Amino acid sequence: MSQTPANPVQSLFDRIAPVYDELNQTLSLGQHKIWKQMAVKWCNLKKGDRALDICCGSGDVALMLADRVGPHGHVAGLDFAAAQLAVAAQRQAQTDPQRTAPIDWIQGDALNLPFAADRFDGATMSYGLRNVTDIPMALQELHRILKPGATAAILDMHRPENPVIRGFQQWYLDNIVVPAAARKGFTDDYAYIAPSLDAFPTGAEQVTLGQAAGFRSVVHYPIAQGTMGVLVLTK
Repeated sequence: MSQTPANPVQSLFDRIAPVYDELNQTLSLGQHKIWKQMAVKWCNLKKGDRALDICCGSGDVALMLADRVGPHGHVAGLDFAAAQLAVAAQRQAQTDPQRTAPIDWIQGDALNLPFAADRFDGATMSYGLRNVTDIPMALQELHRILKPGATAAILDMHRPENPVIRGFQQWYLDNIVVPAAARKGFTDDYAYIAPSLDAFPTGAEQVTLGQAAGFRSVVHYPIAQGTMGVLVLTK
């Protein structure tokens, strides 16, 4: 993702930062926290580990990682939207530092991660891969910063193969999600979701991309009737 102010996706996530969590709740039928916990669990992190949340948004997954690795671990939360990072820092201030790891909030680019190679014991990305401008490059950067044997989990929306479920997903986007966003003044900002899903690689295609990026084990797990999925990659 480009960090330039002209980047439309970056501008979008800066604009929606104040209502991002509320609209995620609507978008996911209240299930997004469960799916994010699944992604965190798939990373197989232990106490004292170093973890990274890419495209961290308002920080909820980074905080889950911080709880997972404990006060002797360390977490970095990276996003290109400064407004999202500000919300994340406010959320972190309400946590118990005796129980969770410290978190560094970093404004940065998923296509050019500002970290040394072989640095992290695990990584997550939630609703970010669909928005990067170069998915193969994002996966290559993810591979580079992970330690050998480390695992990353990428959660995102998908177009389900079942035509009935797909029809319901489109109806839900058109009649529930976009109107909810419209009430907050963000109609156009959330109307982008449907076309972004059409362009997003399928689970099988993501597996191929992960293998091409150098991961030795790549598995895609469809969840929520195929409307969501988690790509699990081990270096």
